[in-house]
Amino acid sequence: MEAFWFMLCSMIETLAIYSLIMSLFRFKTSEYIWQALFVMLFANLQSFILRNELSLAFVAPLITIVIFIFLFTTVIKVPVLWSATCTILGYVLYALIQTVYVMALFESVEEVQTPGIDAYVLQLISGATALLLSWLMYRFGIGFSFDFEKLRFKFEHIVMTVLIVTVLLLVSVVFYYNRIWINIIFFATTFGLFIYYMIRTEESVTNDD
Repeated sequence: MEAFWFMLCSMIETLAIYSLIMSLFRFKTSEYIWQALFVMLFANLQSFILRNELSLAFVAPLITIVIFIFLFTTVIKVPVLWSATCTILGYVLYALIQTVYVMALFESVEEVQTPGIDAYVLQLISGATALLLSWLMYRFGIGFSFDFEKLRFKFEHIVMTVLIVTVLLLVSVVFYYNRIWINIIFFATTFGLFIYYMIRTEESVTNDD
């Protein structure tokens, strides 16, 4: 029964992350939903095994991010640099939402670290919030809509690539220690940096046109 609830709540959670990523870049969530559901099922299975069988919960988020990057690169045909950017933006936004709920509703991170009613409630309310936010973003056209294929490779893209790799490496470290204020600082800083970069990118594409 534990496996059922874990997979169900994790599916809602990964669906919310996928929806946030799609809405950030003004893609319709339902357009690739069947391919995405298959990828999300795989991501949740590996997460269940890492968390419950191998006690490597802190590695699961990193692998989930990599799986989403694979989805956006191979299925949605977004270049790998922008796939990574899309995924990290959506993931850290979801992580911020969830961390805020942990601070507001629970006494500590430890309460929701292991599978159980508190963890499932956190996943459900975080997922519902993220799904509502993604719907509002898409409804009101909030996000980025530039043509990825038209972007020229510049020196700053090398810097961005280094930043992406660094963030991916730090994700596991942050989840290993799993302290609320570390999470807030890391996810807020990462989200701010990536949003700033995407705003600059969109402005440069607009000016070029």
